[in-house]
Amino acid sequence: MSQASLCTRPSATGLPATNASTTDTNTTAGLVGPWPSGLHPDILSTIGRTPLLRLGKLLPRSGWALYGKLEAANPGGSMKDRPALAMVRQAQAEGLLGPQTTLVESSSGNLAIGLAQVCRALGLRLRVVVDPKITPTNLKILRAYGAEIDMVAHPDPETGEYLAARRRRVADLVATLPGALNLDQYANPGNPRSHRNGTVAEILDTLPEPPDWLVISVSTCGSLKGARLAVTDRGLATRILAVDAAGSVLFGTAGPRLLPGHGAGTVPAHFARDLADEAALVTDADCVAGCRALVQREAVLAGASCGGIVAALARLQGRWPSGTRVAAVLPDRGERYLDTVYDDAWCERHFGAVPVLEENPPAQA
Repeated sequence: MSQASLCTRPSATGLPATNASTTDTNTTAGLVGPWPSGLHPDILSTIGRTPLLRLGKLLPRSGWALYGKLEAANPGGSMKDRPALAMVRQAQAEGLLGPQTTLVESSSGNLAIGLAQVCRALGLRLRVVVDPKITPTNLKILRAYGAEIDMVAHPDPETGEYLAARRRRVADLVATLPGALNLDQYANPGNPRSHRNGTVAEILDTLPEPPDWLVISVSTCGSLKGARLAVTDRGLATRILAVDAAGSVLFGTAGPRLLPGHGAGTVPAHFARDLADEAALVTDADCVAGCRALVQREAVLAGASCGGIVAALARLQGRWPSGTRVAAVLPDRGERYLDTVYDDAWCERHFGAVPVLEENPPAQA
């Protein structure tokens, strides 16, 4: 079996399916015969097929059937493992990767980590363009994987956003660095495809009935576009709620933001307003309150954008009736936010106190 066939699964990446049949063998691992169920040939083959949790304790007064897709279970800790693998595999299939190739990507968070993991597993060189908002923990993770770090020191003078400055630096590197290739998560079709055929398809295949609402946190809008395509593919009446950061230009207006993971300073190519049926804006304090409610009520230690989803849902209890089926994609894990979201002193410094989840009263059945 080839390395590509071992590492590619439709639920994780949206790439062509492979079949680990009874004829597959791996003598180099000391095995003769088929791969036993549950045994993975490498780390990349564990991406995808994450758990779907019933969140019965999170908002019990709502009367909803509420589920959370636990993307923290991906080996790199977030949903970004999926597009990272999909984009690299597609570049491989198109013959774009060679021994002198250096992948160059703009990211200060989960996509960078997912891509660093993929590149380490496949022996590829990676240069990540980051900005000062990157957390010390994420920097350490990237360096542990062997990624090269290119730090943008100042935001874009026109927009005041680091994202625009990072993307300009990527363009400069692609133009001047021999062998440089930018996969461009903001426009690469592998990003939404990995969620269309992976994340969201897994939700729809697992639930006995389609959800009334899919809840998606937005940034590059790959998961939002993938969700819309998956719903359209199946002709479902499922509606989509996009949860955006206050201060993001996607569904609001530009402004300051503390926490990474969702929102955007510039509009990505994947974005279109009609991809979502409704949108909700959440503040940094909302994200903290939602994260803390999630871990206290469900023992799920999740990242900031997950908390934003929880906060948005808490406010919708007065609108969506009892019995509503809700599935939310929870993008990442919380260990990378221990010095911010889960640190009382940090919260008091920025918000004056530790934020508490605000809940609207439940709707009448």
